[in-house]
Amino acid sequence: MKDLEPATEHLAIANGDATFMANHWSLLHADFYKNSGGDAKLWRRGVYSDGAVQGYLIDRKTAEQYNITNIAQLKDPAIAKLFDTDGDGRADLTGCNPGWGCELAIEKHLTAYQLRDTVTHKQGSYAALMADTIARFRQDKPVLYYTWTPYWVSAVLRPGADVVWLQVPSSSSQGDGADTRLPNGKNYGFQANQEQIVANRAFVEKNPAAGRLFEVMKLPIGDINAQNLRMSQGANTQQDLERHTDGWIKAHRPLFDGWIEEARAAAR
Repeated sequence: MKDLEPATEHLAIANGDATFMANHWSLLHADFYKNSGGDAKLWRRGVYSDGAVQGYLIDRKTAEQYNITNIAQLKDPAIAKLFDTDGDGRADLTGCNPGWGCELAIEKHLTAYQLRDTVTHKQGSYAALMADTIARFRQDKPVLYYTWTPYWVSAVLRPGADVVWLQVPSSSSQGDGADTRLPNGKNYGFQANQEQIVANRAFVEKNPAAGRLFEVMKLPIGDINAQNLRMSQGANTQQDLERHTDGWIKAHRPLFDGWIEEARAAAR
């Protein structure tokens, strides 16, 4: 296992320094894929996890008390001040690490929705910032943060129960004219993504069984959230991950065996 930033992951796989990754976001990481050599050096096929969404959330209590449903409402200094954590009068948004891709979209949103004067994009270690955000929530204080699914945060701060998604006033901030409205009619400012397995093309061509396995494997977002939560709580060693994986396989044996049979057939 290698722990790398997304752009570096794609480059390492393209160069043969790594074999595959299972967290390629088909839209968010499009430039990383292209800039690392694209289809000539990389391989992707099938959908590993579908319906990955991202956006901004606030605690449900504050949302209901002040009728906050849209991020553009933070243009109002009085509303923004509710989420001030450092005393400067501006809302503090727990944001996205530099280099992940999502930070560029957030910066575009701050400009497009005229939030520069009232919102501060807090960046650094996302895990540490979210630990502070969760601590504030548990102290019954307002919180404002960016996150994505699948990820463990949504298993702790549950959308609809503890927190609510904020919509955006328009899709224009993406810069490429893309419509970010989701099939359910909501617009969180980001297109729904599919997570795919990206592998080194030369490796897949030499190992068709692996390629077929990468293509047919598919995990529910809820299962990924649950496993990520265990990791965030300390069960994050190689042995822990193997135990989690073995447990999932045992609970889904017929499905897993079907994947393996398809992979074996591809190698014959």
